[in-house]
Amino acid sequence: MLDHRIVTLLTVCQEGSFTAAAQALSLTQPAVSHHIRQLEEEWGIRIFHRKRGTLLPTESGKLAIKYARRAAALNDNFLRELADSSRNITSLRVGITQTAESGVAAQVLAKYSADHEGINITIVTETINNLYAMLTDYRIDLAIVEGRVSDPNIRAVMLDTDYLVCVMANRNPLAKQSMVTLEELKKERMILRLPDSDTRNLFVSNLESMGLDIEDFDVMLEVDNIATIKDLVRKEMGVSILARSACMDELRKGKLTALPIEDLSMVRQTNLLYLRDFEHTEILRDLTKLYGEMTRLYQ
Repeated sequence: MLDHRIVTLLTVCQEGSFTAAAQALSLTQPAVSHHIRQLEEEWGIRIFHRKRGTLLPTESGKLAIKYARRAAALNDNFLRELADSSRNITSLRVGITQTAESGVAAQVLAKYSADHEGINITIVTETINNLYAMLTDYRIDLAIVEGRVSDPNIRAVMLDTDYLVCVMANRNPLAKQSMVTLEELKKERMILRLPDSDTRNLFVSNLESMGLDIEDFDVMLEVDNIATIKDLVRKEMGVSILARSACMDELRKGKLTALPIEDLSMVRQTNLLYLRDFEHTEILRDLTKLYGEMTRLYQ
């Protein structure tokens, strides 16, 4: 059973104050303070300090919180596996990015669960950085992301090679061409992902390698949701830069046009990530095979 003081610590982090944590846990504020003080004395560190009325973790506190989250996740996983074993099922939490969700990944996971009795899958959509943290903290079992990872504790199986394209409405005059030049792109209104997205960063880094800046382009709107971007592009509100895999359904149905951009090579891998101690190697093998089969159906 997870130490109740760890629960208190994580609740303080989530709620942002001892008072709010006490309310969430149905405890008194002195009891919350006592739990935190006990942990500090046991570990020989100070976990929080106050700055302008805000509760902030110290450097040692950040480390303590990191491992507290990992302990909580492992405890949850233990209880989940105990429950699964009694029901003869396997539950998996799989994290995917928005780009992966817009592509074939969600369909692959749904089909795999439907075809394998006793496999229950929960899909969590997050940013790449958050998925890395969730995977290393055991809050998810697998992650499907674009790009590579340098963490030695995370292993990867390549699922596909993807690339970024300029996506536009079929009635856009550029749609009749075989590719788009950078000068032509500068004349278009652009709808892009937010600056912290991997898609946006890959586009920007390729521009910078050509001596260009994102400010050279008419970025009239920034949107986090890929489905919203595709809908706006289809309604001729502007063009966008997206992963081709995120537009496969629309391209197959003839709802959008996607063209390469001259002089830009925006290629990246789609990888299935897992930790070294992940035991279900047969699931990794089956998901990789199914991903390849379903990707070919869309090509």
